[in-house]
Amino acid sequence: MGYNYFVFVGLIAISCCLAYIAVLAWRKREIPVAYCFFLGMSASTLYTFGYAFEIISTNMEQIKFWLKIEYIGISFGTLLWFYAIAFFTNSKGFFRKWLIFLLAIVPTLTFVSHYTNDWHYLFYRTMVIDESEGFPLLSTTPGPFYILHSVFNYFLVFIGMGMLIRMYRKTGSHMKKQVLLLFIGSCGPYGITLIYLLNLIDTPIDIAPIGFLFSGVFFMWGIHQYDMFKLLPRAYEKVFESMKEAVIVVDPDLQMTTFNRSAKKIFKELENKRVIGQPIQEIFHSQPILLELLTEKGSIQRKIKLEDHFDSKYFQAYSSHIRDKRENPVGKMLLLNDITEEVRAEEKLLKHSQQLRELNAFKDKMFTVVAHDIRDPLSILINLMEILKEDLKRLGENQDEVVVEMDKQIQSTFSLVENLLDWFRSQKGGMVFNPVVWNLSRTIERTIGLLQPKIELKSIKVISNIAKETSVYADKEMLELIIRNLLSNALKFTDNHGSIFLNAKEVDGKIIISIKDTGKGIPPEQAKELLQDHVYPISSTGTAGERGIGIGLTLCRDFVQINGGEFWFESVQNEGSIFNFSVPSGYCEKASSLITTTQKG
Repeated sequence: MGYNYFVFVGLIAISCCLAYIAVLAWRKREIPVAYCFFLGMSASTLYTFGYAFEIISTNMEQIKFWLKIEYIGISFGTLLWFYAIAFFTNSKGFFRKWLIFLLAIVPTLTFVSHYTNDWHYLFYRTMVIDESEGFPLLSTTPGPFYILHSVFNYFLVFIGMGMLIRMYRKTGSHMKKQVLLLFIGSCGPYGITLIYLLNLIDTPIDIAPIGFLFSGVFFMWGIHQYDMFKLLPRAYEKVFESMKEAVIVVDPDLQMTTFNRSAKKIFKELENKRVIGQPIQEIFHSQPILLELLTEKGSIQRKIKLEDHFDSKYFQAYSSHIRDKRENPVGKMLLLNDITEEVRAEEKLLKHSQQLRELNAFKDKMFTVVAHDIRDPLSILINLMEILKEDLKRLGENQDEVVVEMDKQIQSTFSLVENLLDWFRSQKGGMVFNPVVWNLSRTIERTIGLLQPKIELKSIKVISNIAKETSVYADKEMLELIIRNLLSNALKFTDNHGSIFLNAKEVDGKIIISIKDTGKGIPPEQAKELLQDHVYPISSTGTAGERGIGIGLTLCRDFVQINGGEFWFESVQNEGSIFNFSVPSGYCEKASSLITTTQKG
């Protein structure tokens, strides 16, 4: 038995080693570089496996068969290795479709010309068996396609090695070991193959597979020790450098490991290339906030302010530990997100908000002052008008029309101011809700008494059918305003010598009060918008020319709802209207809960 069988065993071992690397790469096939390494290692496995059986073959037919198996890997192996390197170094220029197609021409030509060599002898000019070593060995004379194949492969190897050298020079220290292992591992098969092709070592056996064993050892070392396929180093570095957020990484001894371009723009201390490896206490001695974030145990998230001689900036800072596969801390990372614009915009909004509050407070104060300044003189005018009417009666002067018109205008203006003040208090939250039990009948009588001048002026009959013992649970001021507004409206739109009826009945723990008039009613188109939210209808002119501001009914509806009741009306044009509202009964034990539920709703 010749030594070829020992070579066979060695080649099978190398094939197993390469197949194992292919399996490791396949497990991470979602990463393009790992998928290319899987294809490349599979091609190398076919080469060494086929050569193992070629070297123990006994005749030309067996040798040619195994040679064809080898050339499945030999034809495309270098191209696959090249694209793995291109992925690894993020050399995107080689991934254009036309360039991929162009680079695949020579490998495809190699594969086809080798399989059809017996037809044209352009790949191998001659193929003979050499028995000088005591076992059959193939001896060949290279043809033009073989020479093209060899030159093309070493052209790709030259470019690929150049990409690795360039990456080694530019990458950070955390990736240099991976690049170096890949470079040394790639030198093995192509360096030994070059020695064999140039006949620098006198041996009849192809020693190129030994180079694959060399590369397999280094590749497995890189995969297990440094997790070579975990990230695309060049792509990772580009993403790291292009991040808008500033990133600073330190090791467990609090020495500077790396930082990106954004961090360098913020901190002048990082402009010196020698800061890598230096203690952060020396680098950031003027930035105690950074030292605190980097030295504090655990993860931290905080808004910080950094100042220099010219300006101050705000950052959202995140610091967290970096851990290895065994969850052991191997460093700490600080990420700073510039939020200066957001903070300044927020400060402007707060400033504007404060100004608006001050303006609103001033407006509220001015409105109250002006309204009261109008109300007080009007009250005096009303009293003077009463005195004037008494004096005219006593003197027998006939000025009824003038006095009546003056009295009507003063009363109308006073009513307008009263409604404005009530509405304003409800809008600004100045009206306090304080429900208690009230006698409804006495409230109605008191309101009728206040409106008696208007009632007598138009000779209207106001008839109250409300029982004297009827009680309600409501806010006194709001209840009086509701009744006063509804009764004033009924008087306003009822002709002289008309009638107004007030009724009340208890239904399910609530008192339903209705005020019915024999007035002109409400037109259908106006009735649709009368109680709409955020719609204040234009006040209509009364039967005697009275005017209002159109917000009385809206106030009534809102105050009824606050007291836990409902508000609705019925109207027929030229026949009259009935306005209804409900409030909790004074005898209902659940009155308080009814109002509370309504307020929450």
